[in-house]
Amino acid sequence: MKRIAILGSTGSIGKQALDVIKQHPDQFEAYVLTAGNNAELLVEQAIEFQPNCVVIANESKYDAVSAALQNYPIKVYAGSEALCQVVENQAIDIVLTAMVGFAGLRPTVAAIKAHKTLALANKETLVVAGSIIQKLCFDNKVSILPVDSEHSAIFQCLNGEQYNRIQRILLTASGGPFRKMSKEQLEGVTPEQALKHPNWKMGAKITIDSASMMNKGFEMIEAHWLYNVAPKDIQVVVHPESVIHSAVEFEDGAVIAQLGTPDMRLPIQYAFSFPKRLLLQTERLDLFKLQSLHFEEADAERFPCLRLAYEAIEQGGNMPCILNAAGEVTNLAFRNKQIGFMDMPKFIEKAMHEAQFIANPTLDDLFATDKAIRELTQSYIG
Repeated sequence: MKRIAILGSTGSIGKQALDVIKQHPDQFEAYVLTAGNNAELLVEQAIEFQPNCVVIANESKYDAVSAALQNYPIKVYAGSEALCQVVENQAIDIVLTAMVGFAGLRPTVAAIKAHKTLALANKETLVVAGSIIQKLCFDNKVSILPVDSEHSAIFQCLNGEQYNRIQRILLTASGGPFRKMSKEQLEGVTPEQALKHPNWKMGAKITIDSASMMNKGFEMIEAHWLYNVAPKDIQVVVHPESVIHSAVEFEDGAVIAQLGTPDMRLPIQYAFSFPKRLLLQTERLDLFKLQSLHFEEADAERFPCLRLAYEAIEQGGNMPCILNAAGEVTNLAFRNKQIGFMDMPKFIEKAMHEAQFIANPTLDDLFATDKAIRELTQSYIG
């Protein structure tokens, strides 16, 4: 029985992780559940799954959660510090980091220092602090099991290939809802349009990032740190069917790909059960129904966020942190209809040019960078 702490249980990944646990009650236990603001759903989940404890990050909602769970043997904590403390519990086997954005960094670091296996869904952790996280994992002998569908696919492709050199990674992207739109058309798209992803059910932030291809830029950076592959050797391939979740080309020309239906429960479950595979109640891939698959080159001119991600990781230092902070601010501003779709990359690039660059940042430097860039980017928006 593996005891799992789900950081962000009320979000899209968290809810699907609980479905996996429900399918395998003899294999997995939801030991810790946490949420940022959604107290009502956290209480519902706690009553159903009976974890050892829950954490609501928003301290103003502690009383409501505590009152709702007073008749259950479930400990209730509140605040961002509690998120870092609960992952240290000795009984926990795996920490699923499913929090959204930069907020996931501090609890992830705490989990690594507590020597917990990481099921990593919070890509921003590696985007902003890849070299630091890499060293922390090495020093604490911690394994990262990727949960992103693309990185899980690469992970599966590399099983048994530890002695073979990777030539390049083929990182697939659906292309989002605006794949066929011109640059001029993209100027006028709305948040409502951007939130209608053609293939995947995801949270609001990642869905917008997918539409702008910022998400794919983040995934490129994540793949760089996870698999020690140079950014120039990670090629983004637009694949609208979302059947091939990514592929690896080796130096002999062989390409190994992982295929499946677009269901995040598969990579979540694989991270939980690795190295074993378990039965998953999900739709099965039918190649005869598909008949054909399509591939296109990614267009960094129409989707400049992708170009900015490559530039950020090539420059290194705190530049990926700058990219992420400006990205989070502009993503929210677009969802709130304060700026246009193409204003997002414009303001991100402006922040990258104007921010203070630090070549070898510490964790404290990254927290300071994040705060400064959020304020700087907000000043562009007004």
